[in-house]
Amino acid sequence: MQALREERIALSTGITLNVRLGGEGEPIVFLHGFPESHRTWRRQLADLVRDHFVVAPDQRGFAASDRPAAVEEYEADKIVSDLVALADALGLHGFTLVGHDWGGAVAWLAALTCPSRVKRLIIVNAPHPLVFQKSLIEDEAQRGASQYIRAFRNPAMERMIEAMGLETFFEKSFGAHVDLAAIPPEEKAAYLRDWSRPGALTAMLNWYRASKIEVPAVGEDAELPLWTRAPFPSLSVPTLVVWGMKDKALLPVQLDGLHDLVDDLRLVTVEEAGHFIPWERPEVVTGAIRDFIAETPSP
Repeated sequence: MQALREERIALSTGITLNVRLGGEGEPIVFLHGFPESHRTWRRQLADLVRDHFVVAPDQRGFAASDRPAAVEEYEADKIVSDLVALADALGLHGFTLVGHDWGGAVAWLAALTCPSRVKRLIIVNAPHPLVFQKSLIEDEAQRGASQYIRAFRNPAMERMIEAMGLETFFEKSFGAHVDLAAIPPEEKAAYLRDWSRPGALTAMLNWYRASKIEVPAVGEDAELPLWTRAPFPSLSVPTLVVWGMKDKALLPVQLDGLHDLVDDLRLVTVEEAGHFIPWERPEVVTGAIRDFIAETPSP
């Protein structure tokens, strides 16, 4: 059986990432979201390492990877640059890219800007940037569900989390969106250790602070940003979107219009799963990944 290992890999971007990787064969890169780490993908990695080269970094600011101090160091183009630099460091010209939550946001952008590198795109409960921004202006339910973004951008949020305690933050950040029985005790302990690292909370929250997505307050008059009214590039990369339909943060409106923005789209919806579907229904996510790779031409 192929073994997984962890390495710290220094990138040309000046960032060193902690990376879980192993196996042989066609490469798959996995990007996690907030407030997680490579551990999001533990079940997928354990399965797919049997016949693929799998790579799952702790993205900058998370877990054991570097945590630059400035907010602007978490802008999306810099995160995409980390991805490309990691692929370069591993000698990967083309790869299948999988992303969940913030990792999915990075994956959408990487596929749009680096289609020669991203051979297949797999998105797990992460909104397309154009659909998301429009929904935050035009859809009252989605705007209401996204008010946590405004809260996370609050400069006092770190102090609020420290005051409530990391145990309570764990229950709020996961427990509101997933049955905590799906999170083994050792995984919870690992997350609490990661969040206790110096500067960890600020680094994770800086992803929200650096984002250019506009989130108006509930009831606030708001107009669509100019960029959303301009022609938006269509994505030509074969794309699979896996969506837990009970997601309370990213509502099913995020699936509206995707076929107009993606030339080759496959959609798998899972009625009995929410935002953290890699934890709730890992076998469904892994199966969807395997099916998609089998159905699409080898890069």
